[in-house]
Amino acid sequence: MIRVTGAGGRRLPAAAAAVALAAGGLAAATPAQAGPSAPRDAAHCPRLTVTDGWYGQNRARLQELIDTHGTCAPHRPGRTRPVAVFDWDNTVVKNDVGDATFFWLLRNGKVRQPAGRDWTTTSRHLTPAAASALAAACDALAEPGRPLPTGTPAGTRCADELNAVYGTGATTAAEPAFAGWNRRTTEPGYAWLAQLTQGWTPAQIRSFAAAARTENLAAPIGAKQQVGSTTATGWVRYYDQQKDLIGTLRRAGFDVWISSASPQPVVEAWAGGAGIAPDRVIGIRNVTRHGVLTPRLQGCGGVADGADTMITYIDGKRCWINKVVYGVRGAAAEKVLPAARRQVFAAGDSDTDVTFLRDATALRLVVNRNKNELMCRAYDNSDGRWLVNPMFIEPKKQKTAPYPCATTGYTGADGTPGPVLRGDGSVVPDQQDTVF
Repeated sequence: MIRVTGAGGRRLPAAAAAVALAAGGLAAATPAQAGPSAPRDAAHCPRLTVTDGWYGQNRARLQELIDTHGTCAPHRPGRTRPVAVFDWDNTVVKNDVGDATFFWLLRNGKVRQPAGRDWTTTSRHLTPAAASALAAACDALAEPGRPLPTGTPAGTRCADELNAVYGTGATTAAEPAFAGWNRRTTEPGYAWLAQLTQGWTPAQIRSFAAAARTENLAAPIGAKQQVGSTTATGWVRYYDQQKDLIGTLRRAGFDVWISSASPQPVVEAWAGGAGIAPDRVIGIRNVTRHGVLTPRLQGCGGVADGADTMITYIDGKRCWINKVVYGVRGAAAEKVLPAARRQVFAAGDSDTDVTFLRDATALRLVVNRNKNELMCRAYDNSDGRWLVNPMFIEPKKQKTAPYPCATTGYTGADGTPGPVLRGDGSVVPDQQDTVF
């Protein structure tokens, strides 16, 4: 029996599916949001070719999106290319290329001793406890500006401290490593990876990421690697389904972008494997000085360069898409643009992606990793434009407890949990996990 996911995450039988697709699919767009009508004969449109891994009617609805908004739709002079935006880690690939690069940097001794051996210069959000722990583990290993030998036995303790702060947000002694950040515009651990690339050129970081890419693609699924005294995930794979979707969208005339909370040069090194050019990547961007990366980050909207508080994370992804894709400057980049100036399609897997997904006007593809706010909104499906798909490799099992949408599914800027609200202010009820 063919199933689709209806409003509230319900699975619908085949007879109801046809009704749902007609009533809740692309045709459900309001006049302000609707694209051109799909042609009567779309056989000449670029076609998705990978069939495995797609849940229910998801592939059919994605093809409908392509047929409706792509080059096979009625042409008018000067028509703007439709925009599609994908998150990268765990959306286009399985696992995280930022993590893969960070582990490579530690194993190969490419993190530099900070200026004055002062670790607070690497992040404005680093706590005194974390700075002290890093100093105790790493200070004696290298002069300021020189690479730390974290891939050697002498550097094991330093590697472990760096890995703990990055990976867990705490020191090896379980003390909080970061404090005072806006949970809707930045994530200090993600930002810290970009900041730790200080002292290298973008080209050098791309080369390090390319080396990590080669290793992680060659490693078998499930492989582990030694990082300091511990082991970490040691493999990454492109999702064939997403490569097919990206390629088909591009052939159909879509302007396809990546928005990622991994560093810009790192994602650039990986994006070509999915057919995305470096100038269509929006990652965390460092301020450079004389062509060299500094620990300060470029800003967006009302956030100046060097303030380090607006990266490509939740609401920050909206800002950076509006800035880079649509050319909006100043505080206006933080606002929702008119429908005609927003992406028609977006894909993501995490709460990191929820804002730019909500901005998409036609379809929003969610790879289910059991993230509370994202899955609350996707399963609520209040406008009929959300598609939920299991992970294409090693999908998660069904989440047995409902998502706590009505109580704690949303995280505020100060970290306070609260209910997930629809655009009209109503509360999203708790949702069951039905696509797994």
